[in-house]
Amino acid sequence: MDSVLQRELEKLTNDSVAFRAIEGHRHHTWARTYSSRPELYIQPESHDEIRKVVTLARRCRKRITLVGSAHSPSDLTCTSSWMVNLDRYNKVTSVDEARKVVVLQSGIRLHQLGLELRKLGLAMPNLGSIDDQSIAGAISTATHGSTLRHGILSQSVLALRIMLSNGNTVLCSTEQSSDLFSAALVSLGALGIITEVTLQAVPLFNIEWEQSIQPLSHILDTWSGNLWTQAEWVRVWWCPYGKKGIVWKADKTGKPSRGKKARSWYGGWVGFHTYQALLYAAQWMPRLLPGIEWFVFGMQYGFGYGVCDSAVEEGRKGLLMDCLYSQFVNEWALPLSKGPEAISRLQAWLDDDQPTSRIPFSPHGIYIHSPIEIRVSDTSLYIPKPHLDPSHPTEPTLYLNATLYRPYNRNPPCRGRYYQAFEYLMKDLGGRPHWAKNFTTVTRDEIWGMYPRIGEWASVRDQVDPEGMFVGDWHQRLILPPGDANQEGPRESKDSRPTTTHSPILLKPLNGGDGTEELASTTSEESFDLMHGAEAEGSLFLQGIVSDHEDGVPLPSPSP
Repeated sequence: MDSVLQRELEKLTNDSVAFRAIEGHRHHTWARTYSSRPELYIQPESHDEIRKVVTLARRCRKRITLVGSAHSPSDLTCTSSWMVNLDRYNKVTSVDEARKVVVLQSGIRLHQLGLELRKLGLAMPNLGSIDDQSIAGAISTATHGSTLRHGILSQSVLALRIMLSNGNTVLCSTEQSSDLFSAALVSLGALGIITEVTLQAVPLFNIEWEQSIQPLSHILDTWSGNLWTQAEWVRVWWCPYGKKGIVWKADKTGKPSRGKKARSWYGGWVGFHTYQALLYAAQWMPRLLPGIEWFVFGMQYGFGYGVCDSAVEEGRKGLLMDCLYSQFVNEWALPLSKGPEAISRLQAWLDDDQPTSRIPFSPHGIYIHSPIEIRVSDTSLYIPKPHLDPSHPTEPTLYLNATLYRPYNRNPPCRGRYYQAFEYLMKDLGGRPHWAKNFTTVTRDEIWGMYPRIGEWASVRDQVDPEGMFVGDWHQRLILPPGDANQEGPRESKDSRPTTTHSPILLKPLNGGDGTEELASTTSEESFDLMHGAEAEGSLFLQGIVSDHEDGVPLPSPSP
C-alpha cells in the first residue's frame, strides 16, 4: 500500500467508515479495447464512504476516475491512479408516486432501475440500445435512444447531487445552481462524483415493434417524409453492400406481451459462433465481407424485402439490442437534414467511387463490417441544454454509428483508413463525435470548435475541481485547455492487452467513531483542498446549496 495513504489511514483509527479498496485490479472496457491497472479499485457502499474516498484522495494527491459498466470502448475510464466504482451504491431512495419522481443512488444499473421501477408501475421514458450502464455513466456521456420525441437520456433528470473534490455534496437543478446542472448533465466524470439522481419516470408501458427490410433508395426517398415520424421509436440498420436497410419502428401499446414471430439466428448458439468465425476468417480475406453481410443478415432478417418480424414487449426490454461481440464503435451526431448526403457519400466511397464521395482517402481494398446503425433524437427544444450535448442545437439529430467487430478480440485490418475516411466525412458535414466512443482523428482544438459552450463547461469544472482531482489523461488530451489541471500527479495509463486474472488484497476496513468532521478537516497534507467548506459556501455555484444531509431538500418540479 502507498505509504502516504497508509499514514493517512492511521490518522483515522477512530473512524468507523470503511475504505473498500483492493490492489492489483486489472480494469478493461467491456469490449476489451483498452485496459489499465489502477493503483486502487474502490467500491464504496454509502455516502460517507464516498466522502472518505474523496478526502483521502485529496490528502494523498491521487486522481479519481469513475467507472460503471465500462461499456464505453474508449480509454475514458482508464487510469493508473484510483478507480471508483459505485455498483454497490445502487438503491432507489425515495419515490413520489403522484408526480412519478424517483430519487436514485447513482451506481444503479439501468437494468436494475428498470426492475425497481416496474415494481412501482413505472418506467424510464426512453432507453438506448443497452441497459448495462449505471445511471450516472449514461447521463455523463450523453447516452441517447432513437426517437424524435425524446432527447438524450439526461433530459429526464430533474436534479443531481454531486460530491466535489473538497468533500462537500451539492444539489443542482434547473432551479438551483443551473450552470452547474447544465455542466453536470454531460459531465464526462470530470466535475465530481454524482451521488444521487432525481429522475422523472413515466407509467409502465409495452411497445409493439415491427421491422422490415427496405431498399436503401426507399429509405433515402422517405427520409424527409415519414421515415422518422411514423412511430415514437425508429432506427435503421444499413447494409451497404446489399444497399438496403432494416427499419425498426415501435409505439406504445396497451396490448399484452407477444413474442417474436422469428427466432434470432445470431442470437442462437449456432448463428452466434458461425457469424464470429466468418468475421475472423475475413481478417485475412476481407473480400469475404460483402458475402458475409448477405448471408448473415439474410439468415437473421430474411433475403427478401418487406416485414420480417414483430412483437409486443415491455419497453425496458423491447428497446434494447444485442451487441454480440467485442467491437470498436465510432458514432457521430449530425443535423438530421444532412443524413441523405452522409449516407450517399459514404456509400459511394465504399463502392470505390472516390470522386462522388469527395473523401480524400483511398477506399481501395477496404471492406467493412455491417450494419451501420442509424438513430435519431431531438433536443432542440430541451431546456436546459447540457453544455456538452453533442446533438444539434436547432434541429433533430442523426446519429451515424460505424461499428467494427473484434472477432475473438482481434482488431479488424480496415479500422485505420475506414475511420479516417468516416471521420473526415462527419467533420465535413458538421458532426460531433459521441463522447464515449472510438473517435480517432479529433483534436482538442477541433472539439473546442464544435462546442460553443465548452468554455462555460470548463469554467464550471475549474471552479468545482480547481486541482483536477477528477481529470484523467483522456480529459487532458481531448477536452481541457492546454495546461489546465496539469498539476503534478500520476499520469493515466492504458493498453489494449487482454485482461489477466489477479488475487485481490482487501484493505482492512477502519473501525471507530463517526469521522464525518475529521474527513472534512484540512489538518493533513490536503494538496487538492484549495476550496474549503467556507469558500464553497461563498462560491458562485455552491452558494446556498451545500447539503451534506439527505433530507430537507425539496424536489424540483417535473417537466411538463
